[in-house]
Amino acid sequence: MRVDRKNEEYIYKVVSKNIKKYRKEKGLTQEQLADLIPYSYSTVISIEGNYRNNFSLAVINSIATALGIKVYLLFIDDDEKN
Repeated sequence: MRVDRKNEEYIYKVVSKNIKKYRKEKGLTQEQLADLIPYSYSTVISIEGNYRNNFSLAVINSIATALGIKVYLLFIDDDEKN
């Protein structure tokens, strides 16, 4: 995922991609993840699909907690490592 870091959508794309990655690693569906957080199934779909670029840090924290990971892991761009 090559997105210009100067583009404000960059961090949303990184976080969206990582939520999906960690959710799948945990063997959870989008619906199961939504059941673990105080947000709707449509919110999870919107975030993972990168249709919603205005989610809050509270949402990110809830998702990280539900996935059993540290919040900062959602902000790491794996493509930047290579």
